[in-house]
Amino acid sequence: MQFTNIRTVQITSYLLLALAVTQAVYTGLYLAHITVPRQLLWGMEGVLFTILIAFSGAAMVQAKHSQVGWAAIAFSAVLNVVQVSVGLSMFVPFREAANQLEALGPLAGAVVAFSFMVYYAAKLLLGFAALTFGIAKMNDGAKVLGGLTALVGIVAMLANATLIVFGRSAFLPSAVAGGTGVLATLLLALCLMNVAREDK
Repeated sequence: MQFTNIRTVQITSYLLLALAVTQAVYTGLYLAHITVPRQLLWGMEGVLFTILIAFSGAAMVQAKHSQVGWAAIAFSAVLNVVQVSVGLSMFVPFREAANQLEALGPLAGAVVAFSFMVYYAAKLLLGFAALTFGIAKMNDGAKVLGGLTALVGIVAMLANATLIVFGRSAFLPSAVAGGTGVLATLLLALCLMNVAREDK
């Protein structure tokens, strides 16, 4: 099956948009104290991230510019597959084991902490990709979209780097890091859609 560079960029942008939507839905349900279908939403994300690895990796190879930005997207997808896999396969067993044996509590906490560390690293990379493609769009004349994408990318990078360095108990709420990462993903998707349209 043959995929042109434009088609690869388009599919990558659609995947990023879908991921931003699924993460927004999850966050909205969680904040509204509605039972979150984690297996369904996280499972969908796992599938989308896996496909994103292939298409963003292909775009990285095909691209004449912004290879670092494409690499950031591809490796953020790899990290997100790891994070989702840990959440789906390890959270419940370790929590149940800790409920039965109190001594396993720290181990269960370590699994959650590991998952969040990977999550923050993935969001930092998406913020970096948003910064990279945002600057590229600014240079192409799309000042508003490019500038906003680059700005949100910087904020996402700083927020997630803060929680990586200082931990989840840092002065910055985890929701800020996750929220700015999702917004950066959305704007990044819009930037890539714009690139694909212009390259037709």
